[in-house]
Amino acid sequence: MTQIIVLPHVELCPEGAVIDAVPGTSICDVLLGNGIEIEHACEKSCACTTCHVVVREGFNSLEAAEDIEEDLLDKAWGLEPNSRLSCQALVSQVPLVIEIPKYTINMVKEGHSKK
Repeated sequence: MTQIIVLPHVELCPEGAVIDAVPGTSICDVLLGNGIEIEHACEKSCACTTCHVVVREGFNSLEAAEDIEEDLLDKAWGLEPNSRLSCQALVSQVPLVIEIPKYTINMVKEGHSKK
């Protein structure tokens, strides 16, 4: 198991969290499986930026992002050099510290009114 430390997020994880993750699992699936309801509007198909995270420690242990992820990340709010889409970043053997940005851009949701 690999340890993931999730830094506090005012809405999704106010106290922060320490999670054990199975290597090879996406960061998004680990978060969702541990009750941290990170947005994933495209159902984890690498078609949006709602699951954007910043990897504060352990970034270099992740496989390199593919071009499609890099292109999408360019549209993410709060992009940093160590940003990843959590649906695409697979946990390795190295512990991670991640931060969920305060805001997210959901192109699908934000263009429609609620019913």
